[in-house]
Amino acid sequence: MTRYGMLINTKKCVGCYACRTACQRQNGLPAELDFIRYEEQETGTYPLVGIETIPLQCMHCEDAPCAKVCPTGATYITDEGIVRVNEERCIGCKYCYQACPYEVPQYNSVSMDKCDCCQKAGVELGEEDPYCVRACKFGALKFGPLDELLEATNGSAVPIAELNDPSCLVLGTE
Repeated sequence: MTRYGMLINTKKCVGCYACRTACQRQNGLPAELDFIRYEEQETGTYPLVGIETIPLQCMHCEDAPCAKVCPTGATYITDEGIVRVNEERCIGCKYCYQACPYEVPQYNSVSMDKCDCCQKAGVELGEEDPYCVRACKFGALKFGPLDELLEATNGSAVPIAELNDPSCLVLGTE
């Protein structure tokens, strides 16, 4: 089965928050809940220094600790590698949040919730992009099969982190 993921090009992201706003709107999230946060990374050496903005969301880890610790199986990994939460099964214990090294799952007053690549909002994997990707006018975000994303960068993209084999690649960091 094809494993899907995200490619973040830090050289193209300007930190405009369009991806986060689109995600919140299309997923019906209240203002205080968001599935995308931003981190800044200093680049270069004096006097040629800069700051890159990196939008971060669920890494959709192949070895997702959030799914492993869920006592009800509400957090699970699909065949396509997307980590999802079944709100009907979730008891709100927050074990998934505690286990996630990226601090992704959030409590939405009913259950835990997180990025599911807009599947809950009706996006079909392989048919259309998640709303965050569609909203990015600078082309900083790409979504698709991981092998195709890596191939499109001629192998220069790297996993955003080492823990748990994340399905998120980054391009442009120094």
